[in-house]
Amino acid sequence: MGKKRQLSVTDVAYRPALTAPIGMDVLDFEDLAARAARRGLDLSAPLRPAFHQLIHISRGPVRHTVDFHDHTLDAGSWLWVRAGQVHRYVPLDHTTPRGLIVIWQPGFIPSEPLSENSVMRPTGRHARHANLALRHLVHAYRDPVSPTLEAHIETLRHLLSVLVLSLAHTQPSPASPGAAGEVFRSFRTAVEQDFTHSHHASDYAATLGYSVRTLTRATQAATGSTAKQYIDARILLEARRLLAHTNATSAEISRRLGFHDPSDFTKFFRNRDGNAPLRFREIARGRTPGKTSTPASDG
Repeated sequence: MGKKRQLSVTDVAYRPALTAPIGMDVLDFEDLAARAARRGLDLSAPLRPAFHQLIHISRGPVRHTVDFHDHTLDAGSWLWVRAGQVHRYVPLDHTTPRGLIVIWQPGFIPSEPLSENSVMRPTGRHARHANLALRHLVHAYRDPVSPTLEAHIETLRHLLSVLVLSLAHTQPSPASPGAAGEVFRSFRTAVEQDFTHSHHASDYAATLGYSVRTLTRATQAATGSTAKQYIDARILLEARRLLAHTNATSAEISRRLGFHDPSDFTKFFRNRDGNAPLRFREIARGRTPGKTSTPASDG
């Protein structure tokens, strides 16, 4: 009997420790390895978690890949792996990393910075503020003084928000504050939910009650791209994920991403990536020499 074809990236559900408060957990690398072993997960394989992970390195280096970006993290580095991103740990035989990983479910904190930066290397007072915020969060997590579970969870929400905002302020964000930021948040959420069948900015504008021009202005303020370019980039990212990490055919991926004709998907992919879908797969898996438009390493 042949090996079963892998048609999707391995999804990882949120399963915190039994003693963790609802919605958030803190663990170190030893805890991470133990949990992965209990769940039969290979941390060096591509995984798609349904939760956020904020990783702080106290001893490195640690190599990590997040959606085709390779990162080398030294002591003092932070990495935010957002819910739904595909990531993997790259093993390093000569070092045992140390650090803390804060995980939380989407919606646990009221809002998240619009910046898409994954790696943060704060220095000086920015590093001190972030480290202090982490210590406060971990202390409250491990030694709660709140009289009720609800109060404990609310305390952790506030402390995690402080930590996330402290890190966001270590580097400038392209996001525009105020109404434009809220418009983009709504648009980003809608795209994440509907990009596999809705490919046009006008569809999202009608659903959200904005004009295409308003969506485009908000998206340009947050990302530098138009609303249509943002939608296309999200479709392209998912196509790359499925091509690189699964054995689904180009036609199967085309259907999953809402293209009526596989040739339309091939044209879409080639125009934006520079390679035909199956050639991208070969290059991403190291089978064929060539050049792709995926980002280079960071580190």
